[in-house]
Amino acid sequence: MSREFSQMDKQIFDKLAPEAGGSTMSGMGHNYPFILRPISHRIAQSAEDFRNRLERLDATELDYLVGLAMEDKEDIRSLEDEDVESFMEFVRERISPEREKELKAKLGLV
Repeated sequence: MSREFSQMDKQIFDKLAPEAGGSTMSGMGHNYPFILRPISHRIAQSAEDFRNRLERLDATELDYLVGLAMEDKEDIRSLEDEDVESFMEFVRERISPEREKELKAKLGLV
């Protein structure tokens, strides 16, 4: 499934991976279908690096990603396990425990 990144998607991707220089293309030459998966699997050097990158997002950007995940336009389940935990923790702390529960239920992580 392929989707084109919106301006908000690009803004968030650039914040999470400034070293990509604004490119949302993989080394194979295709556009990334998701924002967080390439950060988790290719760009972040460790679980701690992934967490540090998430720190850059404000609550609005984080909730935007949750909204995409709720619409199956962002893939949270395929992130590294520690990265899924970090993302959920940020959702709980920066948005609300209710939003985290909603997302976990949608993803079947309850």
